[in-house]
Amino acid sequence: MRSRHPVAFAASAVLLVLAWFLLAGIPGASARGEPPPAHARAHWLTPDLLVWPHQEPGANFTLHAASEGGLSLDGGEVTGGEARELTVVDGGLPHELRRRYPHLRDALTLRLPPADDRRLDTLLRGQLLISARPQGGGPASVTGLQLPGVLDHRFPYDGPLGVVMASTGPVFRLWAPTAKAVRLLHYADADPNAAATAHAMTRDPASGTWTFRGPPSWEGSYYRYEVSVFTRETGRVETNRVTDPYAHGLSADSARSWIVDLEDPALFPAGWARRERPAFSSPVDAVLYELHVRDFSIRDDTVPLAHRGTFRAFRHRDSLGMQHLARLQAAGLSHVHLLPVFDIATVPERREEQAIPDPARLAAAQPESDEQQALISEIRDRDGFNWGYDPWHYTVPEGSYATDPDGPARILEFREMVQALNDTGLRVVMDVVYNHTHAAGRSRGSVLDQIVPGYYHRLDADGRVETSTCCANTASEHAMMEKLLIDSVLTWARAYGIEGFRFDLMGHHGRDTMLKLRQALDGLTPEADGVRGNDIILYGEGWNFGEVANDARFVQARQGRLAGSGIGTFSDRLRDGARGGLYNAHPSTQGFINGLADDPSEFTRATGRDPATLALWTDWIRVGLAGDLADYRFTASDGSLRSGAEIDYNGSPAGYTAAPAENISYVAAHDNETLFDANQLKLPVATTMADRVRVQTLANALAVLGQGVPFVHAGQEFLRSKSMDRDSFNSGDWFNAIDWRFEDGNWGRGLPVEDKNGEHWPAMRPLLADPALAPDVEHRRQALADFEALLNIRRSTPLFRLRDLDSVQRHLAFHNTGPDAVPGLIVMSLHDPENRLGGPFGTVVVLFNARVSGVRFTLEESLAPSLRPHPAQPDRMAGTVAGNVLTAPPRSVAVFVAER
Repeated sequence: MRSRHPVAFAASAVLLVLAWFLLAGIPGASARGEPPPAHARAHWLTPDLLVWPHQEPGANFTLHAASEGGLSLDGGEVTGGEARELTVVDGGLPHELRRRYPHLRDALTLRLPPADDRRLDTLLRGQLLISARPQGGGPASVTGLQLPGVLDHRFPYDGPLGVVMASTGPVFRLWAPTAKAVRLLHYADADPNAAATAHAMTRDPASGTWTFRGPPSWEGSYYRYEVSVFTRETGRVETNRVTDPYAHGLSADSARSWIVDLEDPALFPAGWARRERPAFSSPVDAVLYELHVRDFSIRDDTVPLAHRGTFRAFRHRDSLGMQHLARLQAAGLSHVHLLPVFDIATVPERREEQAIPDPARLAAAQPESDEQQALISEIRDRDGFNWGYDPWHYTVPEGSYATDPDGPARILEFREMVQALNDTGLRVVMDVVYNHTHAAGRSRGSVLDQIVPGYYHRLDADGRVETSTCCANTASEHAMMEKLLIDSVLTWARAYGIEGFRFDLMGHHGRDTMLKLRQALDGLTPEADGVRGNDIILYGEGWNFGEVANDARFVQARQGRLAGSGIGTFSDRLRDGARGGLYNAHPSTQGFINGLADDPSEFTRATGRDPATLALWTDWIRVGLAGDLADYRFTASDGSLRSGAEIDYNGSPAGYTAAPAENISYVAAHDNETLFDANQLKLPVATTMADRVRVQTLANALAVLGQGVPFVHAGQEFLRSKSMDRDSFNSGDWFNAIDWRFEDGNWGRGLPVEDKNGEHWPAMRPLLADPALAPDVEHRRQALADFEALLNIRRSTPLFRLRDLDSVQRHLAFHNTGPDAVPGLIVMSLHDPENRLGGPFGTVVVLFNARVSGVRFTLEESLAPSLRPHPAQPDRMAGTVAGNVLTAPPRSVAVFVAER
């Protein structure tokens, strides 16, 4: 209990007052006792049903409540507040609640005596404990309660939140059903020293939503909320000053929310409404290019200094970076996927406050030195770089990417970026991170948990915030977190023209949530919303781990659970088979592309080199090339006819999709070593740089020429390195920035940051020091030309972009299969002799040759007549044809075609 009496009061007077509190029976008052336990193991699910975590035969249960907090324990007994007896419900939870809360299905169900809404609201806005007294006597067990279930049941709301600009002025709405009071704090400007005027907000008892109407003159000024709410973390009512989770604008460093109308004409670049949206008809026509905004231009001297590393850099159409994107678009690139561009918590937003490492010392250090990473580590939490997977406000552009983080610049300049990319023929995808927030509780960067404590985040069995995603996990299975997610995505689509969303750790959301989002997007129209919702693509990381693994809390939006939805997931099957495993393998473990068949490396461990491993991993790649379709049937490496789902992938089915669009095919991304760095670790040291370029192209071909949606990490096309850093999220510009002149691909910029890579330094040092392992400009340009050829080949025929299982089964076949297959060679044919799909070619045959020598393969005569190398294929990679005998150069992809 907090005393509000002045310290000048005599101690005796304080004691008298406390004694009077006790005698008067005021809730929450207690003269002695211990604080209650911090855990919350019980759950309140509906107004009349609660659950105790386990069976307690014969125990008596009591709900204890104190509207202002102050419950305590005295000899094991809960003291203070009021008590309500609970009764045990025979048969446990009703079926519907068991379905909704599968992790609570074995808990003991308790019933609360009937209470009207007013009384229920009083209980929910204060401190709550449950005690269980054993039948035979003895100390009671006591725990707190988790409230999301009952809050969803009691306070449903599906209206607008945040600021809505009405003709009479801005209307503010905040969902805070457990708050005791909410005031709007209004600031005239962004000056951090400016005082606020406070305005009481009005609570709607039906929805738990607080409202205030301001005058029109407030538009363009700033605000926060002052929320008085009981907080289990501290055991008392706290007054939190917090920004708006539905904010559409902010001041620098997210200090205040900005009152803005996103439809204000001043916030749109000239020609926004008339911009040309690139043509698009199916997700399988997409090629995705993953790019970080700061990486894109921070090292580009053809961009004005003030615009480098910002949204505005994309406006400079003649810059090297934009010319590069235009070149890729001309070859077949369709979408630029931007790493997080919403407001993040880990970068100072004002340029002048960002720390910069000593550039002279960085440049002077040796390629294998540990000095560079030491210099970066000193300032990496204060510099201008971070990947950005640290959400603070989900629906505001990041201020460090704007020329001015206060007010309108971040909104206008974000739209300028989208417009510039659209004008280049590219659609824009956002990387979104609704699975966690940067912080919870009352920490800096926490918003949601300061408004409705314990609601927006997923809690463990003890009531602590789950952190399996690295940070404070959100709980989109709760109605208002799901609403925030969907409302936010719709805003990005409508207001900013975003036409694709990549969900970070999507498996931590429910399948139902993603299907609701898909349905909401499909309802958007160009006439009403400025965007055609059906063209917006959804995909994400469908990994299965953490507290939600194996559908423990809901059916997840993960691999194997989204078949038929049209929502894509990244496929680790082809990636692991090609590169040589990832999370379950040592970094030096070789795969299909880098020597597993016939070129062992001095760094490679003996395990995983047996023929059976190569055969299985080759089947993973075949399944990936067929779109990871669960029901696609082919002859596997053992000679049997199998479906994709019947090929084992580390205990899971290798094939798990229902349509190719659900397969995001990739061999590299921002996570883990770049493709080039991985091959540096896996290939024999004596491998020539020319052959390393060939290996890069072969890997790219596996991602680009398979069925599904190809995904490419920026720089993958020109041997981009991060000096072998496998987790460069906070490694600064030195290891991450892109040089579009190709003079420096970031190889040999020192040993990577120690805390993520130190155990591998011994193997890295000699590689980084070896000048023969450093590619030059011509090597990078050769790799780029090869990549452009692959894009042109994919675009040349619909056979590389089949849309359903039936088409893949009819048109795609694998050869060189069974026990007698040549190891390290995949032969794929695409055949459309009846011209059902259109396009110039009736037959395409692709030889993916990972061997150190060229190969000859005899094809069925029915497919061989009139084959010739694909006209887009560079001569150095092209194979030859003699009758029905095809040849492919060493470490190459050879594509052959025949006209109809």
